[in-house]
Amino acid sequence: MNILIVHAHPEPQSFTTALKDHSIQALKDLGHHVEVSDLYEMDFNPVASKADFHSRGNPEYLNYALEQRHSSKAHTLTEDIQVEVEKVQRADLLILNFPMYWTSMPAILKGWIDRVFVSGIFYGGKRFYNHGGMVGKKAMLSFTLGGREHMFGDHAIHGSIEDLLLPIQRGTLAYAGFEVLPPFVAYHVPYISNEARQQMLVDYQQHLSNLENLKALEFPKLEQFDDKLYPLPKG
Repeated sequence: MNILIVHAHPEPQSFTTALKDHSIQALKDLGHHVEVSDLYEMDFNPVASKADFHSRGNPEYLNYALEQRHSSKAHTLTEDIQVEVEKVQRADLLILNFPMYWTSMPAILKGWIDRVFVSGIFYGGKRFYNHGGMVGKKAMLSFTLGGREHMFGDHAIHGSIEDLLLPIQRGTLAYAGFEVLPPFVAYHVPYISNEARQQMLVDYQQHLSNLENLKALEFPKLEQFDDKLYPLPKG
């Protein structure tokens, strides 16, 4: 497979970075081709703005999604966006590798999605979920956090980890058409022993070695709601 890892951590010595580095070697050893977008190393600009378009469909008023559509058709996206779009288009599997900040992803990664998941390419009109622009591709989260595993669950203090991840796994990846694989979660990372972290690397390698057998998460299919979303005219 062609695999793109999008990595978002500012510290090269972090365990999140160790997960990224370990996964690169593990995936290559399995025969996969790996590309990496290290967002902090790239000094990636996460701010969506009018500067993202070399030409505008409407110079008087910025509707970012509509300008994305215009520029994707006119081939006038800025180079930094176009390069990342093409990386995703080449990939069979997209891995987002990050530390969880406030039950979400770091701003630099959210900005990468804002700018790179271009309307007209990744989604648009009735092109979402199982009709999204990325149908046929897979995606997966790999992330670290400070909380203990027992703090997450249906009756736990933070609620279920699945609920916390819905905006990313469902509202972003599945919405764009990706088949979303179960995430790899590294719990309580800042507070555990080095031996425990090494075991996590072994566990992640096992997770990656089983990619072909991981059962994708289940999310809506457009056909289930088609009549409600786009009702047929009466009569």
